[in-house]
Amino acid sequence: MNQNWHATLIRHLLVLISLCLLGGLVSGEYGWSLAIGLALYLGWTLKQLLRLHAWLRNHQPDEAPPDGYGLWGEVFDSIYHLQRRDQRVRGRLQAVIDRVQESTAALRDAVIMLDSDGNLEWWNRAAETLLGLKTPQDGGQPVTNLVRHPRFKEYFEGEHYAEPLEIPSPINDRLRVQLNITRYGNNEHLMLVRDVTRIHQLEQMRKDFVANVSHELRTPLTVIAGYLETLLDNVDDVNPRWARALQQMGQQGARMQTLLNDLLLLAKLEATDYPSDNQPVAVETLLKTVQADAQALSGARGQRISLDVEPGVRLKGSESELRSAFSNLVFNAVKYTQEGGSIRIRWWADAQGAHLTVQDSGPGIEAKHLPRLTERFYRVDSSRASNTGGTGLGLAIVKHVLLRHRGRLEISSVVGHGSTFTCHFPSSQIVTL
Repeated sequence: MNQNWHATLIRHLLVLISLCLLGGLVSGEYGWSLAIGLALYLGWTLKQLLRLHAWLRNHQPDEAPPDGYGLWGEVFDSIYHLQRRDQRVRGRLQAVIDRVQESTAALRDAVIMLDSDGNLEWWNRAAETLLGLKTPQDGGQPVTNLVRHPRFKEYFEGEHYAEPLEIPSPINDRLRVQLNITRYGNNEHLMLVRDVTRIHQLEQMRKDFVANVSHELRTPLTVIAGYLETLLDNVDDVNPRWARALQQMGQQGARMQTLLNDLLLLAKLEATDYPSDNQPVAVETLLKTVQADAQALSGARGQRISLDVEPGVRLKGSESELRSAFSNLVFNAVKYTQEGGSIRIRWWADAQGAHLTVQDSGPGIEAKHLPRLTERFYRVDSSRASNTGGTGLGLAIVKHVLLRHRGRLEISSVVGHGSTFTCHFPSSQIVTL
């Protein structure tokens, strides 16, 4: 096309110069004839340019460009062809958009598109049912102004979207919705919302069942353990062949009581989202107590338990819950680290928040087990767990305590080189003196 334009332009100029020279031959004024001819050609070109400018400013979406002839005719024709091609492309894109909107409108799950600042750009009909969004008045509004649950605000602003968030629906407290946020494009957000009310009800039934059964078993177990303790205190008066049986019954009864206590603690942790006693916790003092208890648990095994604490960094939360979580991590390290091994406890803060690391030189854990370690009753080695007296609930308790304190647990391990358990807490949980 450019070559055609060049040829046409050269041809027009040659014709113009020939006519000017012919006029100069007749009049005898070649210079004036050439100047007048070029001026007329320039005026005509400016007129066509003004026509094009007026059309570009005032034309309707489907209005064709003005007619023309010569070089400008080709320009207008090229614009017309580009216009038609653009209309066909826009038609195809609109058809794709219509199909996407129709398919997403049929979904039971809500699909919401947010810009980089979290403002609403588009959503399907399910979003109106699950979150109460209204078309079109909610367009451009920040999503945190419409979904005002405090956990959602923290979740969205925290920008850690690896795990979904479950909250009550803003329009109906009896509905539970699960939100998943994915980033795409230029830091924009795609939010998917599912109705998980049925799953939540089943999970609540399971929690209630476990909590009720655990509570009901405490009384008979206490009675049995009390009578066993009485018999063991008077073991000399009992037939010698029953002594070993009574000792094993006492050990297993104590283990059952520990298991029930852990189950009841988990039920308590799951009952609410925030600790009831949310106060600054002196982590340095707490960890020194945990270190002393761990040293007593280690006994004569010769393990080296070191503590490195950054002073003055306190954590906002429940001291009893944090003590339970930290003790579980440290006591697990003591149980599973060989004699003469080393255990390092470190507490520090940086720009990302506060961190607790428990590092041991134990046998390590295979990578395939790491994602499931915080599941209830999950055991890497059932025989080893029974020997150490574990209930399989320790890391589950740690996980729930951290969730209630806006933290997360990171686990890394290499077989034969030990394991490292790191608790990460956001800066919002730190109280610096």
